This record gives sequence, C-alpha cells and structure tokens, in this order.
Amino acid sequence: MPHQIPANFDQPWPARDDIRIREVKAIVTAPQGIPLVVVKIDTTEPGLYGLGCATFTQRWKAVRTFVDEHLSRLLVGRYPGDIGDLTRLASYSGYWRGGPVTNNAISGIDQALWDIAGKRAGMPVYELLGGKVRAAADTYIHASGKTIEDTIDHAQKLITQGWRHIRLQVSTPGGGGYGAPQVPTLYPDSPYRNGWSVRDYLRTTPELFAEARHALPDNIELLHDVHSRLTPKEAVLLARSLEQHRLFFLEDVLAPELWDRLPEVRAASPVPLAVGELTTSFGDAVRLIRDGGVDFIRSHVSDIGGLTPARKLADLAEISGVRTAWHGPGDTSPIGAAANVALDVTSVAFGIQEGHIYNEATYEVFPGTLRIEDGWLRPNEAPGWGIDVDLEAAARYPAELSGHDEWAAGVRRIDGALEAP
Repeated sequence: MPHQIPANFDQPWPARDDIRIREVKAIVTAPQGIPLVVVKIDTTEPGLYGLGCATFTQRWKAVRTFVDEHLSRLLVGRYPGDIGDLTRLASYSGYWRGGPVTNNAISGIDQALWDIAGKRAGMPVYELLGGKVRAAADTYIHASGKTIEDTIDHAQKLITQGWRHIRLQVSTPGGGGYGAPQVPTLYPDSPYRNGWSVRDYLRTTPELFAEARHALPDNIELLHDVHSRLTPKEAVLLARSLEQHRLFFLEDVLAPELWDRLPEVRAASPVPLAVGELTTSFGDAVRLIRDGGVDFIRSHVSDIGGLTPARKLADLAEISGVRTAWHGPGDTSPIGAAANVALDVTSVAFGIQEGHIYNEATYEVFPGTLRIEDGWLRPNEAPGWGIDVDLEAAARYPAELSGHDEWAAGVRRIDGALEAP
C-alpha cells in the first residue's frame, strides 16, 4: 500500500535537526498512454514525503536514471527544508549542467521539497508563495479537426462546456500538420508526398479564423499554435493576416534557434506572441522576457528546473509587462499541473493556463488530481499539493518506449527537408 498523507497536521513535524531525506526515487507511469515521471522524496519522519514532476516524456528513462543513480546519492541524509540550497547543489553537481534531462530531474526534487514544506506547515503550497491574488486560473483548451468545419464544431462543443479560451488547429495536407488529424496528401508528385507545405499553411490558417469569428460568439478568445515552423518573415506575414481576427495569442512562431529574431517579429506583429515551451533553462526563459521577445512566457515548468525558478520568472514577467501561460498538456503530470496552478493563483503576471483533461486512470494513480470545472482550475486546499500517488495503480500502467519518443522525426516539408516538431 502507498504511504498515506497524515490527516492530522496539528502536531508540528520534527525540528530541523531531527529530520532528514531518507530516500529519493523516480516513479514512471503512463495511465493515459503518455510516460509521466514523478519524484518521491521520503523523509525520516514516518508518513512525511513529497512528490514532484520530472516529466520529460521523450527521454523518461534518462531522467529516471539521473534521479535514481545520481541525485539520490547526493541528497539522502540532508535536511529537506533547504530547498534553494539542495536544488543548487543538484544543478552544480555535474559541472556540465542544464538541458531538459537535468532540469526535469531537478524539478522533481524541487517540487517534492515544496510538497514536504507544505505538509510540514499544514498549508497548501500556494500559501507558502504568499497566498492568492485570484480565486482560480482561467484555462484554454484545444479544438481541432480535419476540416475548418470540424474544428469549429469541436470549438462550439467546448464552449457549451464552459471554456472561454480555445486554441484552434486544422489539418493541413500530408503528415506534418500540428495539433490536428492527419489527412491525405495533396502532393503525390513531390519528393516527399506526405510533407507539410508552409504555403498552404499560411493560406488555410487565416481562412480558419475568418470562419471561426463568423461562427463563434464574439466574446470567445481564440489562440493558435504554429509549433516553431516559420521563418521570421513568414511569422510576420501570418500575424498580419490574423490581425482582424483578434487572437488572444499566437504561439511558438519561431524555432529556438531563431529566438534572437523574436524582438523584431514581435515589434512587427499586431498579435501577441506566446513563446517558451522549449526553454530548457531558467536563463533561456529570462532572456525571452528581458530581450522583449514575448508577450506571454510559456515555459514548461519542469524543463526550467521546477517551481523555484518559475516563481522568479513570474516576478520578472510582472515587472516587464509580460504575462504567464505555463505549458500544461498531457505530458505534464498532475503534480506539474498543480505547480502551474499554484503559480497562476499567486502571480499578478498570470495570463492564461493551458488545460488538459486527464482520464479516470490518472485519477486512480494520482488521487487528488485537479479537475477543470467550467474552464476554471483551482488549487487543492490540502497541505502541500494535496495529491498522492498510488504505487500499485501506477504499476498497472507501465511506461514504454514507442513512436511517441521520436515523433518529431517524421515531420518533413514536401521537398523532404526535416522540419521542426
């Protein structure tokens, strides 16, 4: 049976000198078919442990090994309340540092220590961050379809379920369309018949939003994800073609290799730009904000090292006039989703939160997983994250290596050139 979160927090946990980290272990499970990595830190106080998100879906075995074989030996025996010191120790332990494997592993440590801190204090994590500045986080959800009509029908169904912000994606010919079903190619005579055409993408996307603005209520906010596939000039052309449709934001217009061009694209774009889910360090995310490249910072919290750096990033966003839109798809564990919401409700810089609907198996593995209600996310009021893990249930949904781990490799343009994911 899994450990149970103690129900009675009237008695304080042992003093600093009497409590130590006893075990650090990565748990990998896939209740929705997507590998999720969660770090569990046990302490010498019976029943006191913490959970943190370390999910890097495409490289989950590397993260698990880093946690189990390296960070555990570094942290066992140390005091769990020194969160900043322990995460810095983990960051500097390898000399060559950074990157998504390292930062996800450290994020798992960081968030698990925050969970322990909340349980010791008898408070939800958001209270440790200073308390709420809003009651709940508004979310957006994804609508997609093979045709424009299918996408709009999907969006209309989501509106009836309470969502006020909806990302729209429609299939483009071939296998490279992002966020929508694949459709047969229109390029049978090209070198790569199932490729993706930027020309057709730049033509069909404005058509999608023109139809959406005609069919959907005017007060619904619309979003779109380019998924890092345009040149700077193409990004400006797309943004200008979408100006009249009043997008809430346009996401990831450029690949990370071109982020130094974002300030000029942003200056020429009439549409707010959301960028950052591919940041793999706190420094990368800081530069996006500092250099004027984004209107929304969209980092995946575990990819930049966890709650501690994300909290600093939210403060920087606030003083820079940038808003947050933390990455939150199905490859964010329920613990990671809880960390997002703790940031959302405590930060003045909050803009919007990406939403994901977990299946019931996920609630079985992670009791206390947050549920979106009428488009809103609220944090748990239980101490820490208010989320547990059932180890027996987790074992029933083992993670596997599959095509999902290398899914980006099949995205090519019609001439055969490898495209961004």
